Amino acid sequence: MENTSDKILQIIKDTLENNKAENIVEIDLRGKTSIADYMVVASGTSQRHVASLAEKIYEDLKKAGFQATMEGEEKADWVLIDAFDVIVHIFKPEVRDFYNIEKMWQSIAATRK
Repeated sequence: MENTSDKILQIIKDTLENNKAENIVEIDLRGKTSIADYMVVASGTSQRHVASLAEKIYEDLKKAGFQATMEGEEKADWVLIDAFDVIVHIFKPEVRDFYNIEKMWQSIAATRK
């Protein structure tokens, strides 16, 4: 049986894939940090695409009965969605390359036991 974080993760991944997000990376944080069970990092092709992806995730989570908060949608270079059990970062490609947060989090996830 799926737990809440797995259900949220699946909604997020389906929404990103169905709306043509690029370079989707899922990072398993279970047992590594208390902030979330998973982190998802993805890219949109433009500010409009980043904002659209974020809004669609927010709407799909809400329809499924899950709460989330969203930051950064006004500028839409980098939008953060906190679905409590899953944190989502959606970037424009050049902003994602600059911050490279998945590299940092993947190394944390790999080393902490």
